[in-house]
Amino acid sequence: MNSPVVPPPTGDASGRRVIDHVNASLKRRHAAERRFRALGMAAVTLGLLFVAVLFIDIVAKGYTAFEQTYIQLPIAFDAEVIDPDGSRNAETLADADYMALIDNALMAEFPEVTERSDQFALSAIVSVGAPYQLQRMVLADPGLIGKTESVWLLADDLVDMFAKGRVDRRLPEDHRQLDDRTLGWLDALAAKGQLEKRFNTGFFTNGDSREPELAGIAGALAGSFYTLVLTLVFSFPIGVGAALYLQEFAPKNRWTDLIEVNINNLAAVPSIVFGLLGLAVFIGVFGVPRSTPLIGALVMTLMTLPTIIIASRAALTSVPPSIREAALGVGASPLQAQFHHVLPLAMPGMLTGAILGMARALGETAPLLMIGMIAFIVDVPHGFTDPSTVLPVQIYLWADSPERAFVERTSAAIMVLLAFLMLMNLTAVLLRRRFERRW
Repeated sequence: MNSPVVPPPTGDASGRRVIDHVNASLKRRHAAERRFRALGMAAVTLGLLFVAVLFIDIVAKGYTAFEQTYIQLPIAFDAEVIDPDGSRNAETLADADYMALIDNALMAEFPEVTERSDQFALSAIVSVGAPYQLQRMVLADPGLIGKTESVWLLADDLVDMFAKGRVDRRLPEDHRQLDDRTLGWLDALAAKGQLEKRFNTGFFTNGDSREPELAGIAGALAGSFYTLVLTLVFSFPIGVGAALYLQEFAPKNRWTDLIEVNINNLAAVPSIVFGLLGLAVFIGVFGVPRSTPLIGALVMTLMTLPTIIIASRAALTSVPPSIREAALGVGASPLQAQFHHVLPLAMPGMLTGAILGMARALGETAPLLMIGMIAFIVDVPHGFTDPSTVLPVQIYLWADSPERAFVERTSAAIMVLLAFLMLMNLTAVLLRRRFERRW
């Protein structure tokens, strides 16, 4: 006997149908999804806003550092001051009192300045590096002696700040670093077209200096270059070799598991720990010289190795097993299969990991402070064992300087560093897109 067919429920005790419950549930889920998307979009927008504010603030403070103020003066290269004995000896020309030539030119421009204190203040509008500028001119061309030439001399950092609008003239005189008499001299020079801003080539060609108008990033750039080159030379072969062994040849046991766990943990260790390790081992035990690209590269190698190993293992994993099997099937040895077939296919991913590791190393400061690369280095290094600093440390040193002009140079150096970081990350993306194969 067949049982009667029970019709599906069409409602509940309140009289609502099942479809009404389903529609209400769908509305709640759709509303929750819209709220989640809105919160995600708000978070992304807020993050981009903060990044935009950061970039705008850095650029607003730093773009003026790419210009430098110069003062034009008619310099009389007096033979009595430069070469009194007429020997044209290079040592005599180098030791001449070139500041006296600048003082004579300033006195000729402002003959009304007769008080000694006023004369000192007038001389201060020109940079302390201006005499060396004249010295280089005379050493390069001794024929200037006895002539009068119009020369654009580097202005003092306070004059540079005034020319860039960083000095508020409305403030009382005792609240400004430039008094009214100095502003009057600068106004007179500007009215005659003898005060001018030009592209600051010295920012890219000079080493560090206590004087802001003379300070540049050439030494830090050279130190960063030598450090990164050595870091790449040390870390890439070791990292790729370690990844190849662990992924393809190492037996799977508790020791390799322990090594893999420690490599992953090292990738998250604070960078200053590597600086302490370098200080204790490389400097304390092996006696590697402090504040050189060599010691910096050794420490950066320790820091970037986990990143390169992890990225290289991921690249090796992405190569299909059929490549290995086919190579072994035609008679290749396991080593030949890896080096001739697997490694070339995994190389784009390995290079990407290496470049990202180098980008991280370029932006690091803490480990380098521990190994002495915070030293004040004036000369541009020319080798891997010359005393040097790197760009992040140079930024740290300038940020701690009290002079107002170092603020813009700090921001400008940050802009240069960010440009290099973005270029390296862009290179990594382009390499991956250009050479990566999808299986």
